[in-house]
Amino acid sequence: MTTLPRTPAFDLTGKRALVTGASSGIGLGCAVALAEAGAHVVCAARRGDVLAEVSEAMTAEGWSCEAMALDIADQSALSAALKAQGAFDVVVNAAGMARHAPALEATREDFDAVMNVNVRAAYFLSAGTAQMMIAAGKPGSIIHISSQMGHVGGIDRTVYCTSKHAVEGMVKAMAVEWGKAGIRINTICPTFVRTALTQPTFDNPERLAWIMEKIKLPRVAEVEDIMGAALFLASDASAMVTGTAMMVDGGWTAD
Repeated sequence: MTTLPRTPAFDLTGKRALVTGASSGIGLGCAVALAEAGAHVVCAARRGDVLAEVSEAMTAEGWSCEAMALDIADQSALSAALKAQGAFDVVVNAAGMARHAPALEATREDFDAVMNVNVRAAYFLSAGTAQMMIAAGKPGSIIHISSQMGHVGGIDRTVYCTSKHAVEGMVKAMAVEWGKAGIRINTICPTFVRTALTQPTFDNPERLAWIMEKIKLPRVAEVEDIMGAALFLASDASAMVTGTAMMVDGGWTAD
């Protein structure tokens, strides 16, 4: 008699998740995806007033969530917040910064600001949450919202590309170290996603033409395109996935 395999669960009931950058855009989308799947989601971002509105809207949907005003680039504040919260099952880091300019025009201030959020904060968020998972003896999934620009170069994006290439290397090394503890760590690498922050890029005809030439599918990405990837990597459906990048780039990096 044939024994049929069963599809691993995408259900996150009983899980606790931390989502940074959760006040808008991709971070908000990831928070919704995890909460809708049953997780209790701690929504973190710098804008406490906006987070309160997000938490209220999510609670009105019947989902379990709470707001936590936090600047993850503030190392002492991050350490205190993680200590107060305890071990998470899922961490999605969607906080990020971009300061675009030609390589010869980028300032030291731009470089330091981008690296402080995109690399330094990402590193210590990963290390801090993984340490608490290990101390609690529980497995977990850490997900960074990286970028297709962590795999290619881009116009006026040298500093940003530098930061995202660093994140990709960081994730691979951490996956090697933490795998035996059952901690998975991966990145999601979107193409240009239509949000309030990226709208000025889409409003630039020259930039829009460049984007549409590089994307192989006939449209740009929406926040909803990232939500399924986040749920997959957060759930048992991706139980053997670690140290890798999930490209959600419409085929940008295919050639």
